[in-house]
Amino acid sequence: MATEPSGYGTAFARAALAGNPSDGYRGAVLALTLPARRATARARRADAPTVDPPSELIDATVARFAAELAPASRHVTAVTWETTIPRGVGLGGSSAIVVAALRALCDLWSVALEPLAMAELALSIEVDQLGIAAGLQDRIAQTHERLTFMDFGTAPPAVRILDPGLLPPLLVAWRSDSAGHSGDVHAPLRDRHARGEPVVLRAMRELRHAAHEAVRAITCGDHDALRVSVDRSFEARRSMLALDPRHVEMIETARTAGAAANYAGSGGAIVAVCLDAGHRTLVETALRRLGCETLASGGVAAWEAPPPGSPA
Repeated sequence: MATEPSGYGTAFARAALAGNPSDGYRGAVLALTLPARRATARARRADAPTVDPPSELIDATVARFAAELAPASRHVTAVTWETTIPRGVGLGGSSAIVVAALRALCDLWSVALEPLAMAELALSIEVDQLGIAAGLQDRIAQTHERLTFMDFGTAPPAVRILDPGLLPPLLVAWRSDSAGHSGDVHAPLRDRHARGEPVVLRAMRELRHAAHEAVRAITCGDHDALRVSVDRSFEARRSMLALDPRHVEMIETARTAGAAANYAGSGGAIVAVCLDAGHRTLVETALRRLGCETLASGGVAAWEAPPPGSPA
């Protein structure tokens, strides 16, 4: 008996190290993906379209894919999906669901999309169809699945893939009780930038510079300079936004323990840059006392991603 054709897709959580959220403002961002947390999707041909469990993100993705990429005579698709990425904490959970679904649909219908094209489509689905205020950096990092530097001062953005083995030990931390919608940050920020608020314009220039300096630090093996760039990114964010005190407490706790720290996205998760593995354990202990969940890694093996489309 022949196996029913199906498609599989996955996408990893994302954490920005420096430059976030300047991606929507001709800035630059350095980000990496976290294979330990991921969204997965499976797609199959069906008599009627279904999404299980129900998801507005998946509905919009299937509809857009059918309209633009799948042959009209055979675009009816059923999708099942799941995610282990905590939602609303700034680790790219929504964009990962969309990218995973796009990969599953492409796999099912034999459609090829380059990483940047898939990233742009994923962003358009959320922004144009669902009205979500978002930037491109999550999707570029997730479609490349590596340590990724993105310069948005050009069109299309310049993308540079770096060796994650050059990173010092990192720790990602979040608190589910302080989750929020990143669009609540991005929408008013765009309005302020459009009005030309000096504090916003200065912060965006600082974020762009911090991302470029972070890349130089990594390629030179200068972990101290990387830590400075990560801290500068947080200070630039703090200069232009009213931050949740619970998120600031996480940053300050990591700093008090000797780490550099920045928001991983715009939902409250943070990334801490540690001195060594032992120091990371100390930072993790301090953050867990606040009620944080954590994800630690370092070195090539821990960050290495399987090829896109391969089952977890």
